[in-house]
Amino acid sequence: MEHDPYTGITTYFEYHHETDTTVVAREQADVNLILDANKALQNDEGVWKKGVKKSWAHYAQIPLIVAEKWLNEHGVDIFNKDHEKKIYWLLNQPENKWLKTTTKMHWG
Repeated sequence: MEHDPYTGITTYFEYHHETDTTVVAREQADVNLILDANKALQNDEGVWKKGVKKSWAHYAQIPLIVAEKWLNEHGVDIFNKDHEKKIYWLLNQPENKWLKTTTKMHWG
């Protein structure tokens, strides 16, 4: 087991002798804090309106473990501006609604 205190991500390594395979699993602590904060922001329309008036809007907060999953499963790097349309597409999927801080839709 290896824990990164900066990201809160813990990596577990497990070796299976009988099959000569290694299994790597990762999890991030405190993801519920991020999701709960996102839900609270979704329910506060004033936050969105205030941001739009100031020419910015907080659209989403994505846990690092989800960013890693998207990179591995979809080839989408949330830190790469060229992936913006695919990021918005993923954010607007029903299973990812709690990653958004608004109920608004944006398609990039």
